[in-house]
Amino acid sequence: MEQSAAVVLVVEDDPSIADLLDLYLRREGLRVHLADSGERGLELWRLHRPTVVLLDVGLPGIDGLEVCRRIRATDPRVSVLFLTARDEELDRVLGLELGADDYVTKPFSPREVVARVKVHLRRAGLADRAATPSATAAIRTVLGDVVVDEGRREVTDRGAVVALTAQEFDLLLHLCRNRGLALSRRQILDGAWGTDWVGDERTVDVHVAQLRRKLPDLTLATVRGVGYRLD
Repeated sequence: MEQSAAVVLVVEDDPSIADLLDLYLRREGLRVHLADSGERGLELWRLHRPTVVLLDVGLPGIDGLEVCRRIRATDPRVSVLFLTARDEELDRVLGLELGADDYVTKPFSPREVVARVKVHLRRAGLADRAATPSATAAIRTVLGDVVVDEGRREVTDRGAVVALTAQEFDLLLHLCRNRGLALSRRQILDGAWGTDWVGDERTVDVHVAQLRRKLPDLTLATVRGVGYRLD
């Protein structure tokens, strides 16, 4: 997918924030749709199938956490970034556990949000190219009952497909490529999501916890004082 053709959905009930994000995203040549409620956000998501969703947590009616849960129930690949005024760890962890790829705490710089969106769009572009017929040599990593298929961007456990978010898959793929090596959080961030990824390194901890929950047969060890190692 070319970045100029990418669709971004902004679900934000504060019109000043929504309009500001709309302005900055359109400057990048992106197609932007705005929703001011969870219900409208879900409607536009079903209609336009955006590549990235910028999702306010404190929405009227259906809140952002529930919107994220409903999106993730049918679409594990769309990138969901939370916009939240809540800076408590519990809220951040809950959002990531529901399937969000990232979060931005208000007040934020619109340039920072655009930078994060572009990172996710580049990842989506790589995913699209990997899924084309020209990618004839699929790379598969077998970890006991778990099989990671890089070409199909698919993970199975005992033959059953396991739904991972795009960010979870990229993290697992990077660990597979460096199997047996102890990697720091920074090395994981740079290798899995790119050196221009902006955010808290502790985000890795939540995604690792999600991989352990979804793939309990993986031997994903914590290396005290360093980070993680896939054995």
